[in-house]
Order: sequence, then C-alpha cells, then structure tokens
Amino acid sequence: MWVLDTVYRDGVDLWCRDASGTVTRKHYAYDPPFYLHLADPSAHHEMLDVLEAEFKAEPCSFFTLFGELDGFSVHGNRQLAEQIEQQTRFDARLFNVDVRRDQQFMAEQGIFPCGDDPGSRFSADFSCSLRRMEICIRDDPARTPLCTEVEVTGDCTETLHGPGHTVVADLFGLVESIDPEVILMSHADTWLPKFRAFSVEKGLTMPFSRNGKYRQMSSRSYWSYGRMEHKEAALIPDGRVLIDTDESFVYREGGLAGVLMASRLSGLSPNMAARFTPGTLISSYEVYEAVKRGIVVPFRKADAETARKLADLRAADRGGMMFQPKPGIYENVNELDFTSMYPSIIVRYNLSPETLENPSAKGFLPAVLAPVVSLRRETKERKRTEPRYAGIDTLLKWMLVTCFGYTGYKNAKFGRIEVHEAITARSRDILIQTKDLAESMGFVVLHGIVDCLWVQGSPVEVLQQRIGDVTGLRAENEHFDWIVFLPLNDGFGAYNRYYGRLSDGSMKVRGIAARRHDAPDIIRSMQQEMLEVMCTAKDTGELARVRDKVRKIYLAALQRLPLADPRTLAISRRISRTRYTHRCLEGAAVQAYRDDGVEVAPGMKIRYIVRDARRYQVDPEWRAKTFDVPYYRSLMEKAWNDIAYAFGGRVMRPG
Repeated sequence: MWVLDTVYRDGVDLWCRDASGTVTRKHYAYDPPFYLHLADPSAHHEMLDVLEAEFKAEPCSFFTLFGELDGFSVHGNRQLAEQIEQQTRFDARLFNVDVRRDQQFMAEQGIFPCGDDPGSRFSADFSCSLRRMEICIRDDPARTPLCTEVEVTGDCTETLHGPGHTVVADLFGLVESIDPEVILMSHADTWLPKFRAFSVEKGLTMPFSRNGKYRQMSSRSYWSYGRMEHKEAALIPDGRVLIDTDESFVYREGGLAGVLMASRLSGLSPNMAARFTPGTLISSYEVYEAVKRGIVVPFRKADAETARKLADLRAADRGGMMFQPKPGIYENVNELDFTSMYPSIIVRYNLSPETLENPSAKGFLPAVLAPVVSLRRETKERKRTEPRYAGIDTLLKWMLVTCFGYTGYKNAKFGRIEVHEAITARSRDILIQTKDLAESMGFVVLHGIVDCLWVQGSPVEVLQQRIGDVTGLRAENEHFDWIVFLPLNDGFGAYNRYYGRLSDGSMKVRGIAARRHDAPDIIRSMQQEMLEVMCTAKDTGELARVRDKVRKIYLAALQRLPLADPRTLAISRRISRTRYTHRCLEGAAVQAYRDDGVEVAPGMKIRYIVRDARRYQVDPEWRAKTFDVPYYRSLMEKAWNDIAYAFGGRVMRPG
C-alpha cells in the first residue's frame, strides 16, 4: 500500500493512496507494550503485582543493542513509565516508551510511507506525481489577522484579493474543489491557527484535513549545532500533506522529493518529516531500523561514558583536522572531498556502541548506515547529469552529516561519546595520511578541513586512486581554474572563506556576502554580479583584465545606495535571546518588534534596517523609511574588499 499519511489515535490510521489517486483511511487496532528490566525484580514485587493487575504486565525477554535481557512487557503510556522510574529510584531500565506508535507499527509490518515496494526504499527512483496545490500568501502572518492577497496554483493559477474573511472563505473553497494530496503553503504553520479561529467564529469547515482532525505541535526554542533555533506551533492535518515552505528546512534544501525520501527512510509521515530537523530524521531512521530488526529502543540512555585517564581524554577528543591555508590566489587547484566521510568511517571501521568492547561483532550503526551511504554516493554522482536527484542528494547529505554528531549526543538512543571520538580520530588519521600521500607524489597541499583537501599538481586521477587504496574511502574531485583563499583580520588564512572558478565555468563560493543569508539583498546581489563577471575569466591573466569592470559594479552600487529601497537593506538575524544586557543592533531590533506588537522567541529570525548605527536605532523591515547610509556604505566596502583581494594578491601557480 502507498501510505500518504499516518496518525495514531486509539490505533493506527494509515491514509493510503491507490493507483487512481483516491485516498482512503485504514484503521488498525494497535496497543504495543513498552519493556521493563529490573536488576532485582524481587525488590519491587509490590509494584510488579500492580502492573500485572492493571497494565497486563507479563514476564518476557527482549533484545537490546548489547544483547538479550529478561524483563516484563507493560501496556501503558509515558506517564506510567516515568512513575516506574521514580518508584524504583531510576533503577529500572525502560524500552520502547517514546517510540511513535504509527512508526513502530509500520516498522513491525515492514511497510513505510510514500512507497509500496519494500525493495525500493533505498532507491532514488520513486514517483512523486501527487496532486499539488501551492498557496503563496503575500501578507505577513505576524502582523495580519487574516490574509488579504493569495496566489493559488493548482491546475491553473488564481489570485484572491480583498477583505480577509472573503479571501479565506474563497481559499477554503479552492482547497475543497482541487482536493490536493500535497499543499505547499507559505508560513502554513503560522496561518493555520488563524484560519481555524476564523472558521470556528464563522461556523465554517477548515478543509485542510480530510476528516476535520488536526494534530498539534507546540512551539519551542532549542539549541542545535551551536545556535538557537525556533520551531513554530503547528496544526497538522490528517490524510493530506501540508508543508510550510518558509519554515521547513527539509523542503527548502530538498524540495518535495527530499521530504518524501526523508519520510521513506525515517518511517515518519511526510507531514512530520517536513517539520523535523535532519538530526531528528536520522534518529528516527535508526529507531525504525531497530524496531524492524527486533531491537528495543532505550527510553533513557544507560551506556554511560566509561572512566578514563585525563591523558587519554586529551588524545581522543580533538575533533576534526584542519590545515590553515596561506591567503592568496591559486591556479589549477583540485579539491579532494571524501563523500560522507564520517558515516563512511562508521561503516568501514564497524564503529557502534556495542562494538567498542567487541570489535568482531557486526555493529548496528554500520549496518543501518551502509545503505544510506551507498544511496548518497549514487545520488551525488547522478545529480551531475540529472538535476532531479539534487534534492534527494541534499537531504541525504544533511542526514548523514548529523548522524556523526548524534553519536556524541548525550540523549542519543544509539550513541556513545567514545564512538564519536573514534570517528574523529579516524578522520584525523585519514586526512594526515592523504596529505602525506599527496606530498610524497609531488603535490602541494594548500588547505585542508576535516574531509576536504586542496592540492596543486597532477595527475590528480592517480592521486585519487592511491587515496582510495590507502584509506578505503572514495575521494571526489572538483577542479578550480583559480581559487581565492581570503585572509583573517590577523593576516592568516581563513578556513571557510573562499571562492573560485570551477572547470565547468561555475563559481563555488563560501563564507562571503554572496553566500550569506543574513546579508542585505543589495550587498549580496552586488557581490553576485561581480562574481558573474569574474566567472568569465579562465585564468588569473584574464581575471586581472576584468578588474575595472568589476570595480565599476561596486562604484555604481555605492552611487545608487542613498536612493535604495529600504527593504533591500534588511539584515536577517536568528536571535539567541530576547533580553540584552548591552546595547546592540540586534537587541534594538528585538525591542522594535515588541513595540509593533510582534512576539519574539529565541531562535526566531528577524529582519531589520539600521536607521542610525551610532545610536542603535533600527526599524523592522515593514516600517523602515530611512536608513544609515554610512553604515551600509561600510558593509558594501567590506564586501568589495573580499572581491578586490583577488586583484591585489600574489598568484600562486603549480610548481
């Protein structure tokens, strides 16, 4: 069966789509137990008697990552599990408590969303020919009670414009008549609660759900990879896929194909997959695979870090290896990139929590990551000639990137810090091996960072082959006709700020305004225009000849700046807090949002225009009328300096 959506309400609801596109609901009674292990059951006999009488507790055995355990199956919810923990003073070990029941049901049955052939789950060739409806709402949901200008695209495009109550009622009618399977909607998670309040007030039926029921996700702020993120509350419809095109990271990076692939791998409905982070998706994938293989999922992590000597800790936990570049312009450079290096190391070296003390055992993590790593290699290769694989490849890249970090996460179901350290230790050895090998073959190593190495020399194909033979990992190659490594303020080379012309005529850019989402549009577009001109230069000689043309772009942008539309000068920031002890532009922007009645939370993105930098005066994007010209001129100058460096630095040629 082709599963479009899954829900758990007193059993599992699978919303299935047949060949004609008809979507129907199939309900399955399902009440799985969780599992309980006690080191000394006799010490808790009274509690066990109650569990047997009221929650159908029965003795059983079950398999964990580390082997078989004896215990009890208990039919109850998370609240009961937490009471058991408190009753036993956290002596109890609990499993399968917080596994999503619809996901667990599908894993046990060997089925998955968005596909009906078990053999195709790890294939990039799957159909996503679903009836789609795109809803583009022009209004700002933070400041408008109801939308007044909407563009709806289905079989044709319609524009709705007028009073909010009329536009929303007409929108409801279009959803009902088109009856899409997938709705792509701007700021959907912010608009839907407003729509529901309106429909209740007017006695209308909100048609996004096929049965009128909605699941609710609460808003929250959280830390992820060193920065604060924010997730809006959401109403999720039953039987239809609703994707917030502005807030869904998975959709932004992978498109609809990426969302469907995430759903296929994780066993989560597309509605959930679109709203979760790549880290949650790879975690869910591991949970699905564990249940499918008959391995119970721990509620709390019990395999604590072992006691070690301080010297051993210092040797083990050093992170990835980096070689700092010398700033400059380099010709004929090859970037050697280990595709999905960290997960590949997990697979090749059999790294998993249970193999640390038993290296000969077949590890869980290598077994479940191997097909995803293989699929990523395939999509990375195929997207070069077939762009339709690009979204799936990007989604797989992010899932595999986060699987490494997840091994060291304190609450990871199948992680352990020693595995995390073993992976980075192997990666350091591999990068050093690769550097030494390249230099022994006459190559010059310019730069290296974790899983990439930039070298000058030839023949690079022979080097790639030797790297594969020595390390067991495959290194992809991108050739730069020329590349610029930018300097830090202290004059040393920056690790992650560079740009250069690839052999196919395109530009690869990292760390400068043209690549940064927080840079004002006017500065980002200025730098992009400069890079388009520089991209026509096949070598540094031709690059020098376009300097005047590039500088004219900068001078013209400076001249136009005083008359610019303030909206093109908006600075984007993801705020980490809502209270500031020192005066700063970001704090002033947060206060400006509050003054306009817009609630802010840590992790939210805000956009503001600087009216007076010296006095820390800013305006929200929608209210700005004037701006601080000298402040924005300084930002333009900084962006120009990054480009001008390509015309003033010494050219480093091979040999």
